[in-house]
Amino acid sequence: MTHFIRFSFHRLCLIFGLLFLTVGCDQVTKVLARDVLAVDRPLTYFNELVQLEHAENPGAFMSLGSALDSKLRFWIFTIAVALFLGVSLFLLLKKSGLNKMTTLAMTLLIGGGLGNLVDRVAKGTVTDFIILGQGVWRTGVFNIADMAIVAGVAILAIRSMKLKEPVR
Repeated sequence: MTHFIRFSFHRLCLIFGLLFLTVGCDQVTKVLARDVLAVDRPLTYFNELVQLEHAENPGAFMSLGSALDSKLRFWIFTIAVALFLGVSLFLLLKKSGLNKMTTLAMTLLIGGGLGNLVDRVAKGTVTDFIILGQGVWRTGVFNIADMAIVAGVAILAIRSMKLKEPVR
């Protein structure tokens, strides 16, 4: 029983510590992006491999849904996402049998979602500012929350492929 309590405590520390770090880093970098970066003059580093440029995104990943009516965007990207994240966090906390990598991946997904949700609730848009690539091969504009979401998905995908069974 003591082992289970210790494991549960460590698991909760992992989940809430990583959520705090993910959302905190995301929000701090977004404040810096809004305060320091100009839309008309991006900062470039490493021979233009990394570009920092402030952009406000009313849609989702790669501006998907940005042309939707603002009320519909609110219901999809704020209300539905908040419900999804709430249910996901509840299930993550309730399902104590998850291994550490799945717990890590799910926490990154939820933390990234929360980071972007904070922006939507506060401003109605999400602050993006990072572009990677060279020449015509460039990513869209993204942020730290998006990186956490992609990392979570990648961990789940790799784990699923390695195990050749559903992730649990």
